[in-house]
Amino acid sequence: MTDNRNREVAWTYHNATKHSYTSIRTNPHFMDWSNQPLPFKIYPTLELLRLPGEVRQTGVAALSAIAESVAHTNASPDLEAVAQLLYLSAGITRKRSYSGGEIYFRAAACTGALYEVELYLVCGGVANLEAGVYHFAPAEFGLRRLRAGDYRRVLLEAAGDEPAIAHAPLTVVCTCTYWRNAWKYQARTYRHFGWDNGTLLANLLAVATALGLPARVVCGFVDASVNRLLDVDPQREVAFSLVALGHVAALPPPAPAEISPLGLETVPLSQREEDYPLMREMHAASSLDSAAEVEAWRGHTPMIDFPPPTEPIVQLKPLSDAEMPRDPIEQVIQRRGSTRKFARSPITLPQLSTMIDRATRGVPADFLDPPGAQLNDLYLIVHAVEGLPPGAYVFHRSRGMLECLKQGNFRADAGYLGLEQELPAAAAVNIFFLADLRPILQRFGNRGYRAVQLEAGILGGKLYLAAYAQRLGATGLTFFDDDVTRFFSRHAEGKSAIFLVAVGYSAKHKPT
Repeated sequence: MTDNRNREVAWTYHNATKHSYTSIRTNPHFMDWSNQPLPFKIYPTLELLRLPGEVRQTGVAALSAIAESVAHTNASPDLEAVAQLLYLSAGITRKRSYSGGEIYFRAAACTGALYEVELYLVCGGVANLEAGVYHFAPAEFGLRRLRAGDYRRVLLEAAGDEPAIAHAPLTVVCTCTYWRNAWKYQARTYRHFGWDNGTLLANLLAVATALGLPARVVCGFVDASVNRLLDVDPQREVAFSLVALGHVAALPPPAPAEISPLGLETVPLSQREEDYPLMREMHAASSLDSAAEVEAWRGHTPMIDFPPPTEPIVQLKPLSDAEMPRDPIEQVIQRRGSTRKFARSPITLPQLSTMIDRATRGVPADFLDPPGAQLNDLYLIVHAVEGLPPGAYVFHRSRGMLECLKQGNFRADAGYLGLEQELPAAAAVNIFFLADLRPILQRFGNRGYRAVQLEAGILGGKLYLAAYAQRLGATGLTFFDDDVTRFFSRHAEGKSAIFLVAVGYSAKHKPT
């Protein structure tokens, strides 16, 4: 058996990778630009299958796509839909030149623009794409086939007969590459796996909805089986999540008797890689090693609702359907970026309400049961929202309201909590994700740590899209862990800071 039930591993990792005022100042780490990792995984010996380059216009409003999901009606993507899904989740949307070369910006937000998430496809025969296992090459916008044939049954067995995998004509496997992110963020990288995979999945789920495809995130699977299918080196790259896309009635054919190693050549990311054993230990201890363990792991989310509010409350006031911006999801994703400077301009309560409402309507995932369950709680520091006094708030999801924990101007506090940066001080509002890890780890073991980080990334990605759909800006940030909990306590006592998204008008596009 794996160490998944030994929850001390998750606590050790979590506590060891906390940021504090002291840890930031005593960390001798520096970025060696001469050893910066390649931003892409490259298979130099495999032929490229180029994907259709034209973005299909769905016409589905982004604010609808991020809030809804498609029922399990029969639907299968064709090659054009596959291209749309890949481009709008992990494709290159813009590039910028600088003295050292070029930065390629992708469709979804990622810490440090390092893009450690790789995408693989495991599909049966879909229109204009043969059955096989493929790697997505964003730089060339194409696929390279690693294995020919239908290997969906391998994923189904690894996922403990998860029904969504059983009936999906296509499953996207998301892997994370340690060194590409650890070059900058060291052992804290394992948290970033969840954030960066999550923001990508927010895009992927929204585009799937716009294309009329059922989609479900699957975190429970036998890690060694999936890694073996993709032929990745688990010391460097590991499967982190699966996304079942589409629905067909027929079950996949029997799996091959043996999944042989491929031994495919890949271009080294750097001249040398520095190892951070703590994050690999965390991944190993959160791995599952049998279908029975996966089945027992799945679902039954711990549900702990807040007590009724005791402080002043403000009811959310989302925009009506008539007032809702109708910008299509593909346009919003293409113009999305991470805001580098906020204008100190107020947003409106309906704008904030719409972002929160649309982002928290539920994520279709195997660890969230019943549907609509959520692991993370939302806490806010409000600086400039018309109709909302500045202060600290907590979001009561079941009641659709904000409870004011304390009023006041907390711009300086927000700047400090966000690693002493100007961005959270200048934003209109900062949305912190906090979670009580105790019941999560009790129910899910160490793998619950993966799930809570991934969910925070998905919710944060939805907030990104909801902000840009309303012509606002957003950026994801890191933080001083324990100081965040203290700031929101007593209400947040015992919880852990998971993620932070700052929202407001970009200084480049401030309102007139």
